[in-house]
Amino acid sequence: MPSPRYHLAKTDPETYSISDLEKEIKTVWNGVTNAQAVQSIRAMQKGDKVFIYHSMGDSAIVGLARVDSPSRPDPENPKSAVVDLTFLRRLDPPTTLHAVKASNLFPLFALVRQSRLSTMACPDEFVDWVRARYPKIKI
Repeated sequence: MPSPRYHLAKTDPETYSISDLEKEIKTVWNGVTNAQAVQSIRAMQKGDKVFIYHSMGDSAIVGLARVDSPSRPDPENPKSAVVDLTFLRRLDPPTTLHAVKASNLFPLFALVRQSRLSTMACPDEFVDWVRARYPKIKI
């Protein structure tokens, strides 16, 4: 079985936070309308991992979820797509956008260069960097 791919999904914590996902355990990740972000959701496969990123306040990666369904058309918007996500864990302390940028390691990563993009694939080097920040946690 191939290794899971990693993605990042942004959310406004006042709309839907890591606490909401932790409480509900599972959710349908929906509401994405940007064409490039929708393509990222369509590329998600069951078993992939998703870094949950709070986009307001202290912008930061705050948790990890697993994709538990193939992507499918969004019933609310035929131009969009959705996947089912399952909460895996919080990342404490959160990895801030400031830390990502200050590392100067990911100038081409969409998180750094396309600040408004809500969903994106994560480069392997970024996943390795995050893993190194949480050596006691399986990411």
